[in-house]
Amino acid sequence: MEKIKVSGCIVTYNARDKISPTIESVLEKTQGVDFTLYVVDNASSDGTAGFIKERFPQVVVIESEKNAGFGAGHNRVIPFLQSEYHVVINPDILLEDDVISELADYAETDGTIGLLSPQIRFADGKLQMLAKRNPTVRFLGNHWFHKGDAPNRLMTEYCMLDMPDDKPFEITNATGCFMFFRTDVFMELGGFDERFFMYLEDCDIARRVSKKYKALHYPMATVYHLWERESKRNKKLLLIHIQSIIKYFLKWGIRF
Repeated sequence: MEKIKVSGCIVTYNARDKISPTIESVLEKTQGVDFTLYVVDNASSDGTAGFIKERFPQVVVIESEKNAGFGAGHNRVIPFLQSEYHVVINPDILLEDDVISELADYAETDGTIGLLSPQIRFADGKLQMLAKRNPTVRFLGNHWFHKGDAPNRLMTEYCMLDMPDDKPFEITNATGCFMFFRTDVFMELGGFDERFFMYLEDCDIARRVSKKYKALHYPMATVYHLWERESKRNKKLLLIHIQSIIKYFLKWGIRF
């Protein structure tokens, strides 16, 4: 029996010193499917593309002439895709199990699944409370300014923390750090909306998937995300984040 064909893509920008653990874990753990990994380098100035070509010759490297953003970077791979499933992977993701094969096997059980989003945890195992419902002004405001580790009522609602953690459930919002698409669906949608340079392009595409197909949170599979929440510390990234929020509400309408 032939293995399921799966492709994966990582978009990099000046990540030479950080990218190796992610690529190593993805290649090492992904054994149960016929897997091709692409890296799209967004015009790094630190030699990221050359380093990956030399260190990981089995990886297909696509070099962009400019940094057009997260979504545009991931869209560069669309003309090359010949897979049944496609995985969007952040350059700060680590796999400890063959998560990609597990998701592919589950997707094979239901042809209406367009997107699967696994459980996301920090490196220390702590759960990352990443949103599952569509963003609203109050959800985003609370998520941004909430202090402490304990989730309050709004965060519980936004992140669907009251849902079971032992079976899949439908969502309309998924994190872009790890998104498992049916390739035909990803291509039908034209990939990410490139009006979003970075941030909320994941909310947007998950919402578009859920309009026609099933978008599911699959909590039985876990990936580890070395999330640094840079937009809360970097003023330039904060401005980009705010611009993306405005673009999202202009596209989908403001809900409070």
